[in-house]
Amino acid sequence: MKHLLTVEDIPLSDFESIFNMAAYLKANRRTADIKPLKDKTIAMIFAKSSTRTRVSFEVGIHELGGYPMYLEEKQMQVGRGETPADTAKVLSRYLDGIVIRTFLHSDVVELARNASVPVINALTNDFHPCQALTDIFTILEFSKKLQGVKMVFLGDGCSNMANSLMLTCKACGLELVISSPRGFEPRQDVMDRAKGPGTITWEPDPLKATRGADYIYTDVWVSMGFEEESAERLEILAPYQVNSALVKLASPDVKIMHCLPAHREEEITSDVLDSPVSIVFEQAENRLHVQKAILCYLFGAM
Repeated sequence: MKHLLTVEDIPLSDFESIFNMAAYLKANRRTADIKPLKDKTIAMIFAKSSTRTRVSFEVGIHELGGYPMYLEEKQMQVGRGETPADTAKVLSRYLDGIVIRTFLHSDVVELARNASVPVINALTNDFHPCQALTDIFTILEFSKKLQGVKMVFLGDGCSNMANSLMLTCKACGLELVISSPRGFEPRQDVMDRAKGPGTITWEPDPLKATRGADYIYTDVWVSMGFEEESAERLEILAPYQVNSALVKLASPDVKIMHCLPAHREEEITSDVLDSPVSIVFEQAENRLHVQKAILCYLFGAM
């Protein structure tokens, strides 16, 4: 049985198979007869609000033949003190799989350790593997390659997206530059454990970091759970805004990425987000196709 808690749970040799399946499912969305979830019920436990993650997983589970059961964590006993371990042992007797979006990554690890069905991390404070795999798939669509591609991530360098991009870009051979201020630099433990042919560097100067970038990536500066730090974060991270002046420093064929939701005029300006070089909505669509491929992978349809 397999889980997806971070991208490290997927052997490097399986990345290509997942991306190929995602491409097939995207091209044949209405005609593909792949139903690994037929007669299966997949729980979706959400402690954090969601648009893309919830909708893409619900639709994806349905299109693969399964029944998505949405559960709000605060309405479950785990929200009143039941341990993730006990929750996992009970739900495993009812369900065929668990998708969870919550705060503490340790809770997801404990859930998976005690579950006898596949568990998928749909976002924690530390990691967002489904989004990172989607991002790499999107780059592959546009660049037709991964080796040698330069991505620059601007903003909070120790966020869940920065962590997941470090692991994924390193594994897939990209050059990843994290550009963030001191105090928001990438986690050294994540950098150290990232494996693969790619490179990861930290560059606090956003102008220097962006030069020659093939992809510029940003995310909200105030993630769920960090609202108390909002004013401080907005002030410190202001020099890392993705705007037209910054974009001009990148490659002539640069593409703009954002995992959404975007806070326009904070981490990114509207003129850049809505520009022809922005691929954020293609990126958002691909969540559906990549997550369906992940489900196929975990449920033995590949």
